[in-house]
Amino acid sequence: MATPPDPAALRGSLWVLFLYDVAEEIHLDKLRQLLGLEPPPREPSFRHPTPEYVRFERPPVVEPIPPDRLEAGPGARARLKYFDFGVVSVEVEMPFETDWESLVQLAARWTAASDLESRAEAFARDAVARAAPAIEQPARQWLSEDYYAVHVAHALDDDTGQPLSTAALLAAHSSDIARIVRGETNPLSESERNEVLRARLSYYPNDLIVAGWSGAFLYDTPEAASPARQLLEYANTQLLEFRHYDELLTRVLAQVYDKLERGGGLLGRWRLGAEAERLNRIRLDVRELAERADNAIKFLSDMYYARAYRMASERVGVGDYRRLVEDKLRTAGDLYEFMTNSFHQARAFVLEFLIVAILVIELGNLFLFHR
Repeated sequence: MATPPDPAALRGSLWVLFLYDVAEEIHLDKLRQLLGLEPPPREPSFRHPTPEYVRFERPPVVEPIPPDRLEAGPGARARLKYFDFGVVSVEVEMPFETDWESLVQLAARWTAASDLESRAEAFARDAVARAAPAIEQPARQWLSEDYYAVHVAHALDDDTGQPLSTAALLAAHSSDIARIVRGETNPLSESERNEVLRARLSYYPNDLIVAGWSGAFLYDTPEAASPARQLLEYANTQLLEFRHYDELLTRVLAQVYDKLERGGGLLGRWRLGAEAERLNRIRLDVRELAERADNAIKFLSDMYYARAYRMASERVGVGDYRRLVEDKLRTAGDLYEFMTNSFHQARAFVLEFLIVAILVIELGNLFLFHR
């Protein structure tokens, strides 16, 4: 006879995410043909009012991962996603039934699960190799990010038999939630706990999202937690993309500064024309790619999930990297203007020199003719 479930136990799932920047672009339609998949509906499916106000413009291609490939444990499910802006993600979801202290230990253990990370990367590399015909400008070195979320389902009952309210949950377990989000097993200071819980959001009296830099805590039904996890995933893809743009612009600007230091004189200034055009082309490409990544998801009204995304993106660091990229784009624009002006000055000098030379030749011919 089966043992009945413990009504006091926490039930939910641990969601671990590994993301990789693998290319400038992935052609999703071509990839679906390669994998033999049907075009998916626009997702996520939001449960709150007016879901038409939020949509993914180009839903990622989703490929299931065989359970035995990642060895994540009994009941675990995994899948791989391809995003059109060149990111792939490996998602692993592992169910749990435990108590608060064990859940804190579990979250901390999986944040340092390097063996799972290595298996996820190996699977991603095999998948990207299979998808090579649909990939444009593959990256020579992959950038990566990882993130996790602990989802506790509505299995917590108070004395009334109803789902525990968010206020009661925080009053009883704010310290545990803060440790879960930080991936810590030791108690946190009051100030650090308050800092973690500052990034929280609720729509109903009994749901909660707490977003952190490397992890999140969700308290909701499984159906409602799914789109919240997708927004957390999208925020991390944005972080990865802006990290890529930041590194690209850092390399390009370093090359430009090096050429400006080495290239002196008239000939060096003459060569700045081609270098300026290359810099401007890269600058415009980065702006275009950043806009495409930004437009992958659209919030057409100031609603709950738009605020949830803004909160998550700031917590994971998207805003910081976006500002770095914008600063470097402005620097690239200033350098482009400087290099273009230097090139035009060199060209004007050459043209003036040629005009003077032609005049000298003509005058010389005139004197020789009159003799």
